[in-house]
Amino acid sequence: MKRQRDLFFRKPATNPYRIFILLILIMGGIWLVIQVEQGDIERPFTPTPTPTRFAQSYASEGDAQFEAGKLDAAITAYQEAANVDPTNAEVWAKLARIQTYSSALLTTDDEQRDRLQEGLDSADKAVELAPDDSAAHATRAFVLDWNSNSILFGEDQAADYLLEAEQEAVRAIQLDNKNPLALAYYAEILVDEQKWNQAEQYVLQALEIDENLMDVHRVYAYVLESFGQYNQAIQEYDKALAISPNLTFLHLRAGANYRRLAFGSQNDETRTQLYEKSLEYFAKAARLNEQLGIEDPIPYLSIAKTYSQEGEYFIAARNVQKALEIDPANADIYGQLGIVFFKSRNYEGSIPALKCAIRGCTAEESCDGRGGCGPNDEPAAVEGLDLSANTVVYYYTYGSVLAALSRPKENYCEEAMLVMGEVEAEFSGDRDIMGIVQAGESICQSLEE
Repeated sequence: MKRQRDLFFRKPATNPYRIFILLILIMGGIWLVIQVEQGDIERPFTPTPTPTRFAQSYASEGDAQFEAGKLDAAITAYQEAANVDPTNAEVWAKLARIQTYSSALLTTDDEQRDRLQEGLDSADKAVELAPDDSAAHATRAFVLDWNSNSILFGEDQAADYLLEAEQEAVRAIQLDNKNPLALAYYAEILVDEQKWNQAEQYVLQALEIDENLMDVHRVYAYVLESFGQYNQAIQEYDKALAISPNLTFLHLRAGANYRRLAFGSQNDETRTQLYEKSLEYFAKAARLNEQLGIEDPIPYLSIAKTYSQEGEYFIAARNVQKALEIDPANADIYGQLGIVFFKSRNYEGSIPALKCAIRGCTAEESCDGRGGCGPNDEPAAVEGLDLSANTVVYYYTYGSVLAALSRPKENYCEEAMLVMGEVEAEFSGDRDIMGIVQAGESICQSLEE
């Protein structure tokens, strides 16, 4: 019996090694708890505050936004993709393409210049990362060509950009002579170099390889425009729109071609029909922007230009004023309104509008500049535009009106002569402009006498 008790109720023997190990584990556990509480060690299985997205996810979002016509949102998405993966040449190239296309939806020289330079920076990065990639070189050729704008960058810089664009396109074709975008962009460059027959050959090659690319049909339309074949150009813009129906700049280009046809028509009924078709495309662009929640003044400015060309100045002015509701600080839009007022013989009304355009104006003065602020108008300070080939019409029209309305007891000639002097200093070689300037100066000189 005693043996059984010893067998089943024996006291455990004490093991000093086990105690030592347990003490170490306890002390380690206490240290770990302290470190977690202090934040020095992250708790296991804690989710990250903001899950990291892959660059491809942002790029896919950018593609979707571009096809939806939301170019600014597409740019933002691709910029995020570039931040996540700054070594991805394809991302930089696609960002450059979208930035360049978006410049067509900007109204002032400064905005366009800045956006085109941003596109060129992105294209440079793409080629730097992938020096032997045809797509990267093709995109850079396209971006350089759109930068070769003498009004924005001056004659010398524009010529340099165009030459470099040709070199990039040739390099892209050398790397892959079946790259349809490389061929199409080269055709666009050749048009700008006035090599129209070569341009047509290259864009037709691009169409043979892939006729399902918006860019290829857009470039073919551009080539046809250079031949004055506006009806065929419209057909190509329609094909581009069938592929990318939400890109408003395609609607605007097609509408502009209808307007050009209307301007050249000798038949009153045909001319009216063509103007109506033009307005349909511009109205479609405006509706698209409303559906997409995009506030863009350009469709309304295109509508205004069409009505102005028809001599319908009142409705033209209303559309420019609608554009100012969207962008009340845009000096160029005030300039366009001033020209519409001038053409409608509302000379007094053109003065404050043109003043805002070239001299700038305060928020209070901006209401006078747009013909009065309505319930949807927001007064805004306006910074005047520098004199350039794009803005000179605002300058000499402003000077001419000031001179024409000057009287001995209400003399605006001091400002008129100052404006005319600025124009003369920059455009003395332009006979048409100088004729207008000299007429205004003659009025003011006669008042002095």
